[in-house]
Amino acid sequence: MEVVVTGRHCEVSDRFREHVSEKLTRLEKHDHRIMRVQVEVELEKNPRQHDRSTKVELTAFSKGPVIRAEAAAADKMGALDLALDKMQAQMRRAADRRRVHRGRHTPVSVGEALAGVSEPAPETPDDGVVERKVGPITVTGDGPLVVREKSHAAAPMTLDQALYEMELVGHDFYLFVDKESERPSVVYRRRGYDYGVISLDVA
Repeated sequence: MEVVVTGRHCEVSDRFREHVSEKLTRLEKHDHRIMRVQVEVELEKNPRQHDRSTKVELTAFSKGPVIRAEAAAADKMGALDLALDKMQAQMRRAADRRRVHRGRHTPVSVGEALAGVSEPAPETPDDGVVERKVGPITVTGDGPLVVREKSHAAAPMTLDQALYEMELVGHDFYLFVDKESERPSVVYRRRGYDYGVISLDVA
């Protein structure tokens, strides 16, 4: 298994590279098909984020789907351990999900899925300017804020494959193109092994 370690806004020592390679050998017991793991270490320069100043992102490439996990901590070693734990948990969940029979499960409507979910009201300080939270960022005033934007190649796949890939990336949802209907669709986690599906009718 090849391990590639890169740093953003920081230097990565040979000692840390050796430590990473040694730690990542744990992944092979979960998936022996892993060919390469890309490790990106990023240093956050904001002093307010000192307890989460180092972020480590792991991306594992194998003969199967790509697996990703990331974590932040006060130092590289701590962030690496957290990210590695997340990736191992994702691999275990994906393996467990393959063993669960889902034939009796029926996707639910968007209304049912969102029932009882309320959006917090934006805060209005004394000066009358509206403030709201977008993830970890406080936004002042109106207008949307794009925090992160990504683009991925989308090969059509079955619902079963989309569920498997969702477990491997560790998200609660997965956007895909349904192989049977050829519609853009999203599968999302509800409770335990219960899932919902939303499809778009582009016609």
